[in-house]
Amino acid sequence: MALMTRFFYLSNLLAKLARLLLYTNCTNTMNTNCTNTMKKLYNIFAVFFLLMVSFELQAQRRLTEATISYDIVINTSNKTPQAADLLDGATSVIYLKGGSSRSDMISSLGTQATIVDGKTGDVTVLKEYGEQKYMIQMTRDNWKESNKKYEGITFSYVEEYKTIAGYNCQKAVGTLTDGSTFNVYFTKDLVPVNKDFQYLNKNLPGLAMQYEASLGTMLVTYTVSNINFNPVQQAKFDLPKSGYRVMTYEESKGGRN
Repeated sequence: MALMTRFFYLSNLLAKLARLLLYTNCTNTMNTNCTNTMKKLYNIFAVFFLLMVSFELQAQRRLTEATISYDIVINTSNKTPQAADLLDGATSVIYLKGGSSRSDMISSLGTQATIVDGKTGDVTVLKEYGEQKYMIQMTRDNWKESNKKYEGITFSYVEEYKTIAGYNCQKAVGTLTDGSTFNVYFTKDLVPVNKDFQYLNKNLPGLAMQYEASLGTMLVTYTVSNINFNPVQQAKFDLPKSGYRVMTYEESKGGRN
């Protein structure tokens, strides 16, 4: 918002200056003074254009490599403890590197990692709960099918803002094809190049800094706590060679459609 205000201020200032220069130096004929004035105006607007580009580049950052940490809060609306309450206080850590991504869900129950290969589009899910370790291999089409409930989401934008992890975030309301809705706050200052890591929010014009997601009858809220722009090690996307029971996507569904 502050950036746009500066743009409008500079635009109005230049427009007033242009009218003043033209009024002072130009007549009905193109005399020398008028020609020089037009050259000055051209130079001024060229500088203004470069300033706008510079402001835009400073305000927006193409997110190609980063580590993003989300805190997770789960609301079950139940007075008695539920198994899902064990996920409350969990964290989700996203590793981005070019077209590849890794999403780690870490809770007291165990860990689950989702690794997206940026070259092939294949997805591997690693589940580790106690001594049980599973590796689920998915194709690009499998991944799309597993997220089909999020296909066709539309967003309406609300003039409501708040600061999250130091970034100015705007509110949006997402509507699924079944009519259900969820709230999200996103920033236009960070624009992920790879959006497959967060299927729910891939149509947003920026990074989701806080968003809601449903887990059965529960409401899960993810909020960014930290963003680290240091290089991400390629080893984060390497798959384990052993120790996991390997399953296909169809096998992992256990006969469910």
